[in-house]
Amino acid sequence: MSEMSTEHTRPTDPVGRVLYQVSKWLAIFGGVVLSAMAILTSVSVFGRSVLQQPVPGDFELVAIGTGISVFAFLPWCQIVRGNVLVDFFMSTAPVRARIFGDVVGGILYLAIAALLTWRMIFGGLDMYYYNELSMTINFPRWTTFPISIAMLGFLTIVIAYTIGRSIAEMRAGRYLDKPDTPA
Repeated sequence: MSEMSTEHTRPTDPVGRVLYQVSKWLAIFGGVVLSAMAILTSVSVFGRSVLQQPVPGDFELVAIGTGISVFAFLPWCQIVRGNVLVDFFMSTAPVRARIFGDVVGGILYLAIAALLTWRMIFGGLDMYYYNELSMTINFPRWTTFPISIAMLGFLTIVIAYTIGRSIAEMRAGRYLDKPDTPA
């Protein structure tokens, strides 16, 4: 988190390798969804300006797709130390201090991710029980919650893993993915 390597090294332990692969595929999925939202926006703008017929509910669909994309990108950012960059403050600090910052930041991030996951469950249930629909296309809003909750839950697991990785690095006195970096 405090130092992002230019080369993403894969974790060597079995759990880390699985989390890395799933995170990578989620990020690719998020990129595909975000690209589809860009195409949808372009088609809608073209339709509005040339044909006087935009895609109905385009802004609702873009909001839904963007939200799903963000949740899909977060685990990848976390596992490759790209989420919380504090290089401005920690670039001259010793490696142990940077790793300690990673642990503290990870614990805070874990608490926030767990809280969001927990509360989104209840938000999704409320939208389901009250049959909340989007304004323009009457899309059932609760349907996006299960995938978002699953991705937030996965993010929570990735954060817990990276905290453990940072603690192991602190004990070893170096970044595990940069063996030549002494304490």
